[in-house]
Amino acid sequence: MDTASNLINRTTEKLVHYILDNNVCAGGKLPNELELSRLFGVGRSTVREAVKALVGRNILTVKHGAGTFVACKQIGVTDDPLGFAFIKDKKKLISDLIEMRMVIEPRIAALAATGASAKDIAEMRVLAKDVETLMNSGEDHMQKDIELHTKIAQSSGNLIVPNLMPIIQRAILLFASTTEKKLRYETINTHKLIVDAIENRDSIAAADAMILHIAHNRDRIRRFFIEIETEIKEEPAPPVNQVNNG
Repeated sequence: MDTASNLINRTTEKLVHYILDNNVCAGGKLPNELELSRLFGVGRSTVREAVKALVGRNILTVKHGAGTFVACKQIGVTDDPLGFAFIKDKKKLISDLIEMRMVIEPRIAALAATGASAKDIAEMRVLAKDVETLMNSGEDHMQKDIELHTKIAQSSGNLIVPNLMPIIQRAILLFASTTEKKLRYETINTHKLIVDAIENRDSIAAADAMILHIAHNRDRIRRFFIEIETEIKEEPAPPVNQVNNG
């Protein structure tokens, strides 16, 4: 690694330490480029590259004309932290993501049943109703669906769980795009069961409801792939092109 790259990396780490040492909260504004340059004893171009690196890591965000700020949501967590976009076998990826959800989300729901506040539960109710309304009207419900699962994760009281949400979100998005959003009744019903159990402070029921919710998704995924494979097998072979000898 050359000297310039080393300097940028060191400045990047200094920026991270500056944020932590000065308790700059999410949404907080950093000093301008010139001030940071003087603070770290480096050129402005080095500061610019360090900021760019932290923007890529979802630690900072730059608002043109306003300045540089600490990211507001899931600081340090990117949308695709595990590189799922580069996995070519989407069938295996979807199946494995569903299995991973089955491992972690029931426990998350169980923790939320003991950790969620009344305000958290009220927000879950609103989000579950939003999903229901959008699904019944045939509109895209995915963002609200993700927000509901994120709210449950945040209510778990576990500091690590919210940072796992990109994995869950990727699974939800891939599932919806693959199955054409066909589980309307099951989604609405199990969302209600999950929120009811959390409100009742019933960890076992919350976990069971989440298992049922994911099981519906997993079964639909399996049926979808079977349908696709059947269609491929039954598809007639294209006619052999006849050579025109005339």
